[in-house]
Amino acid sequence: MKKLSRRSMLLTPLLTPVALTASRALLADSGKKMTLAIHQNTSNGAGFRKSLEGWSRAGIKYVEITNILLDEFLKTDDLAAARRVLTDLGLTAVQAATGVTGLWEPNPNRPAALENLKKRCEMFAAMGLDRVYAATATTQKVTLDDYKAGAENMHEAGEIARQFNMSLRIEFLRTSTFISTLPTVLKMTREAAHPNLAPMLDCYHFWSGLNKFEDLDLIRPGEVGHVHFQDVPEMPRELLDLSTRIIPGDGVSPLVRILGKLADKGYAGPLSVELFLPKFQQGDPFEVAREIRQKSEAVMRQAGVL
Repeated sequence: MKKLSRRSMLLTPLLTPVALTASRALLADSGKKMTLAIHQNTSNGAGFRKSLEGWSRAGIKYVEITNILLDEFLKTDDLAAARRVLTDLGLTAVQAATGVTGLWEPNPNRPAALENLKKRCEMFAAMGLDRVYAATATTQKVTLDDYKAGAENMHEAGEIARQFNMSLRIEFLRTSTFISTLPTVLKMTREAAHPNLAPMLDCYHFWSGLNKFEDLDLIRPGEVGHVHFQDVPEMPRELLDLSTRIIPGDGVSPLVRILGKLADKGYAGPLSVELFLPKFQQGDPFEVAREIRQKSEAVMRQAGVL
């Protein structure tokens, strides 16, 4: 009797509990584990050092650095000191936010955006990082021709990242008027065809935006460079905004299925929790991280990727 592949088992709509258990076991045995990380936006109010100190006490090992908190830290210290904060706490920075916009869509401010990208790549390289990202945030009106230029723009940004031995990831935002969905970012990064460029998947932007679960089937093995990990609350989607994302496991997103699909596509990287609610951003970083770790790891164990 022919055995079902892991992919087939995940896609079968009428799986029994035994089959679900077998599917998750296959994912776990494949060695495609994922790691929990926290994005510094989550504890924005605590600042660069205190956010990392609180998370470390809660057992977090992997973190995502933001340009905003780093810039604030650098007003009184230097990059070497910022790097020491990480190493002294036993933390690994898995990626950094450049905060650069205007890179992808044709616009008159692109030359300045490219210069800003160079500065950020140089800065984070000095901290020992080799992975950064930029989002697709824009509200400008675009045309079909703009997408042809967009792929060229991506390749150009990839060349800048290559100069600093950086992998540049692209995060699609659900509110972007240019790239707001997984199919679009996959199509354009493939057209850009640059080895230092990779698409990102943000679970919140994916599930609350104009995507379908089946869009995950479009991902090629090893194609996704990074994942942001959040949940969507049970509320009208028309009311969702940047601040409504919540801790994985507290909402209605099919995160176990999403993680299973990502594992099936070969993703074995960080799951970085990025939250914006004031109760998280202004809360005690230790308590926030402890709650995130407890709930997120429960979802990861259920998906068989921890």
